[in-house]
Amino acid sequence: MSAAEHWQEDLDLILHAARQAGEVAHGFFGQAPEVWWKNEGRSPVSTADFAANDRLESLLRKARPDYGWLSEETDDDVARLSCETLFVVDPIDGTRAFINGDKTWCVSVAVVHRGQPVAGVLVAPALNEEFSAVKDGPALKNDDPITVSVGHADNKLVIAADEGLVKKFDPAFREMVHRVGHIPSLAYRLAMVADGRIDGTIVKRNSHDWDLAAADLIVERAGGRLVDLDGRRLVYNRSDVRHEMLVAGAEGAVRDLLPKVAGGAG
Repeated sequence: MSAAEHWQEDLDLILHAARQAGEVAHGFFGQAPEVWWKNEGRSPVSTADFAANDRLESLLRKARPDYGWLSEETDDDVARLSCETLFVVDPIDGTRAFINGDKTWCVSVAVVHRGQPVAGVLVAPALNEEFSAVKDGPALKNDDPITVSVGHADNKLVIAADEGLVKKFDPAFREMVHRVGHIPSLAYRLAMVADGRIDGTIVKRNSHDWDLAAADLIVERAGGRLVDLDGRRLVYNRSDVRHEMLVAGAEGAVRDLLPKVAGGAG
């Protein structure tokens, strides 16, 4: 079997698993699931997160016992660092949205090989949307190819970003930016970049591999980039899975945003 065929099989596997986990999570949606707070009270986790994680883990680890495992809702095992290939999972990306009844949440699953995503899916059951990509293949939304934005007639740069960050832009550049409202799921926000609904986004410090890996590949295969402030692509499955400030978007958006964000990133 060629590498391309292998990654396609992995894509089919993770899409099936993400759909199953999405069904599990959706069963809790709007039903006031029990919620706990982690990271010193800064981050919520619900019964639905754990149930979806259990479904993903049971399906994926059984199918690929030699793959490593990294999930937001599983205690980290450093054994993953010795794995050439692993699953990177967020059972519900956008838990705050989920518990508040906002439909903008998704199940995020990626296969990462030698530090780079080679298959990725985002399943958003409440929106009836699925995004997927495989290394060297197209980015898809509900099985239709998608591409990043090619710009707008008014030359406005449509971005998702923290209001405080946008206020740091110089006045002339700020006039050229249209900031959209808050999108609680980072993975879904990147999917919006991939299908051209927004031109780009700025990702604040302390995002994690599980927030990014699947969406990163989808953005890339849609013709965009997710990079650090030096313009470098991300490396996954490091000992520290947190990331510094990032920029994602169509090529023109990344080119315009990088110097502005880097200049005010302190």
